[in-house]
Amino acid sequence: MPAKNTKWIILFLLALVWGSSFILMKRGLEAFSSSQVAALRISIASVFLIPFLIKHYKINLKKYWLGLVLAGVFGNLIPAFLFTKAETGISSSLAGMLNALTPLFTVILGWIAFRNKSTPLQIVGILIAFVGALFLLSGDKNPQESGLFYAFLVILATLCYAISVNCIKHFLNDLNSIAATAWSFAFIGPVALIYLFSTDFTEVMQTNPNAVSSLGYISILGIVGSALSVIFFNYLIKLSGAVFAASSTYIIPIVAVGWGIFDGEIITIIQIAAIFVILGGVWLINKRKV
Repeated sequence: MPAKNTKWIILFLLALVWGSSFILMKRGLEAFSSSQVAALRISIASVFLIPFLIKHYKINLKKYWLGLVLAGVFGNLIPAFLFTKAETGISSSLAGMLNALTPLFTVILGWIAFRNKSTPLQIVGILIAFVGALFLLSGDKNPQESGLFYAFLVILATLCYAISVNCIKHFLNDLNSIAATAWSFAFIGPVALIYLFSTDFTEVMQTNPNAVSSLGYISILGIVGSALSVIFFNYLIKLSGAVFAASSTYIIPIVAVGWGIFDGEIITIIQIAAIFVILGGVWLINKRKV
């Protein structure tokens, strides 16, 4: 299959999986605290990746350790905690829509930190996407100060994703995507696991009637939404570049909104319009070979 077709297939599959992750986080929060959901997600993904880690244990850690740590911390650990905390204050669909800011920060950080070049169309696309994000916030039915705080947590998470994307492209570009994923989780998995068992996780599992079902949703989130997806995402970055790979987050809002409507969340006309504005931005950003 031509690389051009492959990158688009991976892009849409990632958008489908990650767009569904917000409703899975919401289901996990039915029994566990936001920090427990995040710690469980990272822990489960890390355990799932152990066989891959064993298979790819022979890598040059002296060369790759910094990129692996940065990818693990900024691409998975911190965002996991920020997103679950955010969903205690805003809807899963709004969190998914705000996630579309990732490509904007990816390009900006690429300019600042790595001196990447961008076309005028990309700059216009970024500005359009940013306007779309502002529309998302203005279209919220409950634009309270507390809601803005939780929305800011999502924005901070997208900044973390942008850091990770650029680090993967520049520090891990010649490392196998499976090895990169397994090793990045090897660095953050123990941290999440230690934190998890410092909480009342065991007590919740024994006393909360929703604990088993919530754990099931989080397991799907960790294995499919983190471990497997990150492998494909790392591969997509190498195949098509950081900006194109980060563009998966522009399609994620559509999936997140679909789940939100299905779950009875209120979606405004302004927010729907904002999605199309954002999609217009991504079209401009990718109107060149990446």
